[in-house]
Amino acid sequence: MTCLECNTSLSYIDHKRSMDFFGVELCQQHQKRMEKLIEKNNTPPEAIQLYYGLKDAGINPMMEWWDGKKSVDLAISRVKLNIEIDTEYHMITHEQAINDLEEAMHSFKNGFTTIRIPHVLVKYYLKETVNNILGIVEGLRENIKAI
Repeated sequence: MTCLECNTSLSYIDHKRSMDFFGVELCQQHQKRMEKLIEKNNTPPEAIQLYYGLKDAGINPMMEWWDGKKSVDLAISRVKLNIEIDTEYHMITHEQAINDLEEAMHSFKNGFTTIRIPHVLVKYYLKETVNNILGIVEGLRENIKAI
């Protein structure tokens, strides 16, 4: 049991607390950083799990990246991919749908692709979600080379 960020050995209590709150193994110092991130940006724990899943797969995502209009849960800047974790997808209203569409339009105008991923997908199918994002990244890389 070591911290995914700094490889510090974790006590049982640190491991349990980190897994309960974030779903990943983090030391006290990195837990505090993530708590501040959650408090400041309302970052869902699934974004943290996906962040470390992508890092483990060799991708270098950025958390809470400012896209010029708002903070994005995760971004992979090399391929201009923004990832939003959707925590309330089951309660979507027409206003939210229009807002989501407008956000996607602004992203496309700035050359970015934005995908929205339901939080339950990350929570229960992290590996499959990471593999699909890797496929998206690969496709975006190919499109960038073609231009």
